[in-house]
Amino acid sequence: MTPWRTVALATLALLFAGNSPGSAPDPDSLRQQVEDTESAFARTMSERDFEGFQSFLADEAVFFSGDAPLVGKQAVAEAWQPFYQGESPPFSWAPEIVVVLESGTLALSSGPVFDPAGQRVATFNSIWRLGADGQWRIIFDKGSRDCEPPAVAESP
Repeated sequence: MTPWRTVALATLALLFAGNSPGSAPDPDSLRQQVEDTESAFARTMSERDFEGFQSFLADEAVFFSGDAPLVGKQAVAEAWQPFYQGESPPFSWAPEIVVVLESGTLALSSGPVFDPAGQRVATFNSIWRLGADGQWRIIFDKGSRDCEPPAVAESP
């Protein structure tokens, strides 16, 4: 067998190892991967790392922001670049809930968004997809402003 053929077969064996029928991805491990990815994504804001931010975006990412969704990595990056300018981040976020589909290919992360004073001002919801390269990338993101708590009615 030629050396390149040996390398190719060994590579294929490694790629398919653990993916045989009946073997399922470890849900706790996948959930932790997504939580760690979301945390690293959030760190790009605190570290003012715009290039890093872009590395987490899928090419076909859709972020819901303003009146119309931002469609595609370039549109999202252009709209978010101003958030990365200046010395201090205008907001921060952290994962609170992470759920991964049983297939291990899609995940939801959700959690609070904080203003610079640490007040919760919104909740983010992000959908992540596991790429062929083994990296989780964000495909959908939508935030929502937290509602004011309802006024407590006074007793008569």
